[in-house]
This record gives sequence, structure tokens and C-alpha cells, in this order.
Amino acid sequence: MSRRRVRCDVGNEQECKTHEIQTKHTLPTREEIEEIRGELALQDTMARIKHKVIVLSGKGGVGKSTVATNIAVALSAKGQKVGLMDIDIHGPSIPKMLGLEGCALRGSETGLIPIVYSNNLRVISIGFILRSQNDAVIWRAPLKHKLVRDFLADVQWGELDYLIIDSPPGTGDEPLSVAQMIKDADGALIVTTPQDVALIDVRKAIMFCRHVKLSILGVIENMSGFVCPHGGKTVDIFKTGGGESMASDMGVPFLRRIPLEPKIVEAGDSGRPYYQYNCESETAKAFNKVIESLLLLDSSKEKAPSGE
Repeated sequence: MSRRRVRCDVGNEQECKTHEIQTKHTLPTREEIEEIRGELALQDTMARIKHKVIVLSGKGGVGKSTVATNIAVALSAKGQKVGLMDIDIHGPSIPKMLGLEGCALRGSETGLIPIVYSNNLRVISIGFILRSQNDAVIWRAPLKHKLVRDFLADVQWGELDYLIIDSPPGTGDEPLSVAQMIKDADGALIVTTPQDVALIDVRKAIMFCRHVKLSILGVIENMSGFVCPHGGKTVDIFKTGGGESMASDMGVPFLRRIPLEPKIVEAGDSGRPYYQYNCESETAKAFNKVIESLLLLDSSKEKAPSGE
């Protein structure tokens, strides 16, 4: 705090009075400068990505990472440049599903270099940082928030058509950080299974999206009906139709049912994405229907009136 004395003429008939003016000189702290730099880097990186889609679920074990992986692979197979970001910090499974275990993340002067899966698909995950897949990540919220920001701002994604973000179950720190950092996200895909025990928590994910003003692109009902590979008979192990009914009740779009198929499990365990090696199957065709809705995002933005 500094003080200076200023003499001023108030008027011809009035005495000049001395006013003491206090002026406060402040400079930004190092932390504030770093925050500004980080925000500018985030904005610059996100400006290079056309569409940002977050894959959410209020419940674990519904196949959310399987859906995110196959959507990313399917989009890249159709010529789209795709980034797949795994922010499941405590249980990263994307490296396993893509056969990228053992890959180490590298950095450069300009940021982190994502792992290359194919010509059109780049991947980032905390699994590429851990020394062993058995290592446990024991972090509180501030460290999680920082990692999400680093993945969004410091990774050299380049020019992308789509960034698919695989979130952990629930509505905690990681999806909240993403929703707050990406102001122009296209929206969320909500993954559920048909049974009531999953739908109860998935409704919370929909309410989460509404609270943070994140659009809901649609609900995907995963593990919806098991088609026996021997007799061809369909058995509703987890019931069917629950996701569609819930979507109708909540007033959100319903996209597709994904059947329960043993080959999907085998694909995830072997690191060979199901869609890539079974593109003619009924399950792959169901994924194609989901992809169609994402490919229409460009046209829907063009049709939106200015200011919307």
C-alpha cells in the first residue's frame, strides 16, 4: 500500500484542500500467471477439436469403456480424426481394450504426445503413466482436476474431428472437471444396462448433466438381450427396454440397444476392439446407429439459428 498527497484547486472562491489518495499497486502472483497460461493453452487446444463427447454413467459395470472404445474405433474407421481420452483415474481400462498396455507416455517441449493406435486414432490415459497396471492411484480432488486439465490442455491432439472422453462411474470430480473446462462440449452419451438397479444411478447422471448444463446426446442401453451363438435364441439376461423407458420418462433421446455378446468380452480382454474385427455383426450395426447420430452433429450445428 502506498500513499501520495495531491493538491487540487476546488474553485476560485474555495480554499484548496489537500486530499490523501490511497492507491493500491498489485501484481499477479506466480500461481495466477500459471492459471492464465493454462486457461489460454486449454482454449487453444479445444479450438482445434470440432466435437467433444463425454461418455457417462451413474453406475459401474455397465460397459461404458467398451462403448467409448468402440465408438472411437468406429468413427476413426469412417475416416474421422479421433482422440480417445480415458479419465478413469482409479480404473483405467482403455489401454487394455486397445492392446496398448506397456506403452509409455512421452513428452516434448510443447506438451504430452498421445499414444498412436491407428492413423486416425490417438489415445491418452493415466494407464500409460503408471509403472505397473497393479499400481493404485490414491489421489484427492485437486490432483484429479490437474490431471484432467493436463490431458485437455497439454496433450498434442492436433486437429481432431472428435474427442471421445471416457469418464469413471458416477458424478464426481473427473466428469465435473471436464464439464466445467469444456464450455462448448457437444454433450454426453449416457450408458446403462436394462435392469432397475443400474437405471436408478443412471438417472442421477442425467440430472448431473442438467445441473452443469451439459446437453444429453442420448441413452445407450448396453447388454440388452443375449443372442445365443449356438441356437440363435435371444435371452434377456438383464431384461430389455429399461433404458429406453427411462429415457422416455426423463425426456432425453434414446439411441440404441447394444446386445450382450461373448465376443465383445473376448475383444476387450485380448486388446482387439470388437467393432474393428466384427464390423458386419448385428452388434457392430448397432454401434453404427450410434455413430450416425454423432456424424450428424455438424449438420445440426449448421441448422441452429445464430445465438442459440
